[in-house]
Amino acid sequence: MALEDAKNQVDEAFTNPDLKGLSYENTFGGATSFLRRLYTKDLTGADIAVTGVPFDQAVTNRPGTRLGPRAIREASALQSPDAPYGWPFDALSELAIVDYGDMAYDYANIPAFPDTLTDHIRTILKADVASVTLGGDHYVSFPILKAYAEKYGPMSLLQFDAHTDTWADDDMSRVDHGTMFYKAVKSGIVDPKHSVQVGIRTTNEDTLGVNIIDAREVYESGPAAVAQKIKGILGDRPVYLSFDIDGLDPAFAPGTGTPVWGGLSSIQAQIILRDIAGINIKGGDVVEVSPPYDTSGATAIAGAHVATQIICLLGWNKLVKP
Repeated sequence: MALEDAKNQVDEAFTNPDLKGLSYENTFGGATSFLRRLYTKDLTGADIAVTGVPFDQAVTNRPGTRLGPRAIREASALQSPDAPYGWPFDALSELAIVDYGDMAYDYANIPAFPDTLTDHIRTILKADVASVTLGGDHYVSFPILKAYAEKYGPMSLLQFDAHTDTWADDDMSRVDHGTMFYKAVKSGIVDPKHSVQVGIRTTNEDTLGVNIIDAREVYESGPAAVAQKIKGILGDRPVYLSFDIDGLDPAFAPGTGTPVWGGLSSIQAQIILRDIAGINIKGGDVVEVSPPYDTSGATAIAGAHVATQIICLLGWNKLVKP
């Protein structure tokens, strides 16, 4: 089927008449929307909107995450002909998924950026559609969480990261990719008691009560056990999942602004993401992919797979969970 369809299908990002189904166009050609989903601002009938936020204000070390959404979309073409592996359903065929495109903003007016992003996500949520965001530096999660908290109340945060990003910063107007979850907790939009940070391996004395599962614990306990621990902490509360690609070890994702050794392997991350199926996830993001520092494309490939796993987690609650 794939070879026959590839003779006729091209640019399905624009020509696909259906929001569901696999894409069999040549992976090396055509318009590169995420997973070859239809590019559209019309959310009618959609379950999930994938959107890019090409924002890169001030990463700790290496810039370039504004190019992350483009690279993740390109990498995702490798996945578009196949149902996501290891799930009891084909999320691409059973869910109506659109590529909502990138958020527009004035790169020279940084103070206006947070509210612009909150409004962008608010529009998606008002249509009763879940968002999966391709970043951008990790600050983007804070304005996104504001929109989610408006709809669902205080969120449980499930964060995969090398860093807690809860360093003290009481100036809510500062746009900082290392303090946004401090602000999220302090402003009441994240419930720290029922939030979890996984893969942590940098020192922060005050984690504001957020539950920490560091990289060593993942290694020693095993990813399946960690997944069950995460589910116990989150319970049935509304969850937002944020995956900083530097949660992975630099051996698996070198193209990030803040690489830290001793991190998760891709198989550990895959097992955890699959085994937490059933959490009350409402949306998520993958951030900090910085393509200039990874000519192999491995980091963008990892980012594309993470975004697909988030889609599958959302699909589980629609297609499997009672």
